[in-house]
Amino acid sequence: MPIRFSLPTVLSRLADGQTSVECQGGTIGEIVEQVARQFPRLASRLRDEAGEPYRFVTFYLNDEDIRFRGGFGAAVKDGDEVTVVAAIAGG
Repeated sequence: MPIRFSLPTVLSRLADGQTSVECQGGTIGEIVEQVARQFPRLASRLRDEAGEPYRFVTFYLNDEDIRFRGGFGAAVKDGDEVTVVAAIAGG
């Protein structure tokens, strides 16, 4: 069973309209790398130039913030769900 990578609607337009992608990998970082290769326009919205997550983009592994599980080094297994939440500012 693959890992499900879910995107908010605001980012799905950069992933050919897909709101979720099935992935394989051992860590969040590997999953993000796979999605970034599959959808190059999305890559710069998921991580900075050093390959680290942006402060204003939060990743959840099965509803738990990855910042408390080792960031992009957090281990994933088949059946897990990674959810991306992008902060949106306005006024």
